Amino acid sequence: MHYVSTRATSASAARNPQSFSDILLGGLAPDGGLYLPETYPQVSGAELDAWRSLSYAELAYEILRKFATDIPDQDLKALTAKTYTPAVYRNAREDESAEEITPLRVLEQGPARTLILQGLSNGPTLAFKDMAMQLLGNLFEYALAKNGDELNIFGATSGDTGSAAEYAMRGKRGIRVFMLSPHAKMSAFQTAQMFSLQDPNIFNIAVEGVFDDCQDMVKAVSSDLEFKVRQKIGTVNSINWARVVAQVVYYFRGYLKATTNNDQKVSFTVPSGNFGNICAGHIARMMGLPIDKLVVATNENNVLDEFFRTGVYRVRKSSETYHTSSPSMDISKASNFERFVYDLVGRDAERTHALFRKVETHGGFDLSGAPGSDGDEFKAVAQYGFQSGSSNHENRLATIREVFDDYGITIDTHTADGIKVAREHVEPGVPMIVLETALAAKFNETILEALGTDAARPAGFEDIESLPQRFVVMHPNVAQMKEFIAAHTGLAQGAAA
Repeated sequence: MHYVSTRATSASAARNPQSFSDILLGGLAPDGGLYLPETYPQVSGAELDAWRSLSYAELAYEILRKFATDIPDQDLKALTAKTYTPAVYRNAREDESAEEITPLRVLEQGPARTLILQGLSNGPTLAFKDMAMQLLGNLFEYALAKNGDELNIFGATSGDTGSAAEYAMRGKRGIRVFMLSPHAKMSAFQTAQMFSLQDPNIFNIAVEGVFDDCQDMVKAVSSDLEFKVRQKIGTVNSINWARVVAQVVYYFRGYLKATTNNDQKVSFTVPSGNFGNICAGHIARMMGLPIDKLVVATNENNVLDEFFRTGVYRVRKSSETYHTSSPSMDISKASNFERFVYDLVGRDAERTHALFRKVETHGGFDLSGAPGSDGDEFKAVAQYGFQSGSSNHENRLATIREVFDDYGITIDTHTADGIKVAREHVEPGVPMIVLETALAAKFNETILEALGTDAARPAGFEDIESLPQRFVVMHPNVAQMKEFIAAHTGLAQGAAA
């Protein structure tokens, strides 16, 4: 299995196919594109049948071995076995088995509609990001140990990626983490999860701006190839291919647990901001998983919903980005969207490069086919199964109350966005699986507003907000950020300008 950049034109610096290990530690390709397999591996009906009886770790191995063909089978099997254990994913709800890492809970079942919630928040930081990040930490450590190397992870978070990355990488030999987050725009719980870590290899940087300012700095630093190589910069954001492919696993798991034979189809609704989570669903569908619809659920920052309704992709400025009660989706420039667009335009790298150059110069593009638009590829979106919808604060409050009253479950704000949109798209005869985003405790301010009571917390998280916090506040200045990284790595200090 080899990988190519979405911008691998004839003049590209990344036109030569790469192996999984070649791209494991990085993010952006040298030409600014994102990596994808040359072709998607296919899954047969016989394989799906055989996989129904596997543990999550065994299933992860079977899927990942199709992508990481340069990692010896015994090593990959050991890595997935080490990662996906009940000891790591121990924060199950009281009525869930600790052995089931991504449990399904049927909310509604009948001929008119079946609605299922897939739990993805049993990991150490209580969010779906743990599903991939724990594996990424073990993969990174494995790769670095083989080469006697080190890595400086530079990433951005709107809330959950940061804590998941830091908990996965804390104490890992040869790894430092520099994590940007929008200053004072995460929930108190999310902030405390990150900033209370005292590990010397963890650096939290609160940026005076919004998430997109953080993300733009990660891309700017990653695009400086000389600095990236000198400072040994890698990324754990969802632009990292290994993280995306790790998320493919739970789509297969959800399908196999919700069905009894391969003639059945399911749909998924996914709360989406950066398009990484649902991009994994797109890949699973391209591999042959019988997915009917992939429904994108957004909050008030509805850039993706606008595209899937109209064909217009229009990023927002920082001043136009809303600070909402589902803050992990307060994103107005979806980094992983380029991977889908590359497929949508027939894997034409020249076309993809031109469209995303227009995002940088004009703030977006229009594929609706209307007069003066940039093309008419939007008409092909339906064949990929995508639909979309949006939710707002009042919708979230109402959905949290309804789910609690009807099913006795307290859901977080992002999952509420997902359930609200899922109900608008569920169809008779096709189970709709909503991917849980996080445990409700991470967004207690809104839970308290909706239900008048605090969300339950797993053991060990009772007083996390009272712990001492360690972080620095910085302006969104790329040059200053490079200086900060160089000063704390001991690698070519003073060469960051």
